[in-house]
Amino acid sequence: MNASAERIFDIIATPTRHPEFDGSGTVLAGLSGPRRLEMGSEFGMDMRMFGVGYRMTNRVVEYEEGRLIAWRHVGPHRWRYELEELPEGGTRVTETFDYSRALPAFYVLMGMPARNARGIEATLVRLKKVAEASEG
Repeated sequence: MNASAERIFDIIATPTRHPEFDGSGTVLAGLSGPRRLEMGSEFGMDMRMFGVGYRMTNRVVEYEEGRLIAWRHVGPHRWRYELEELPEGGTRVTETFDYSRALPAFYVLMGMPARNARGIEATLVRLKKVAEASEG
């Protein structure tokens, strides 16, 4: 992305901005929590999946300012964003959904890996647009 890691991290670490860059179509609005996330922060989201609305509370479980942030909700799996500033400028952003702490067979049967992969691809496109517009 043609934006600094600091700028991108600020966007990701602001829960009220998550609907701006969510490509999964599930994040509707930030409901509760701090203005900016840090290790241990809890934040609530208004969500929708498979036509059903629900609320989700997340907790930040990994955090390195400007470089790494991950959160989990009721399950043990994690959403993670890793940022790496590139020598030629810009930032590499890697988003992952870590199933290793959960029951992967259940998620595979539900079709979640493919769904999450599509959501991650769309999220990175949207995050790029938001970050680059904010950088300029």
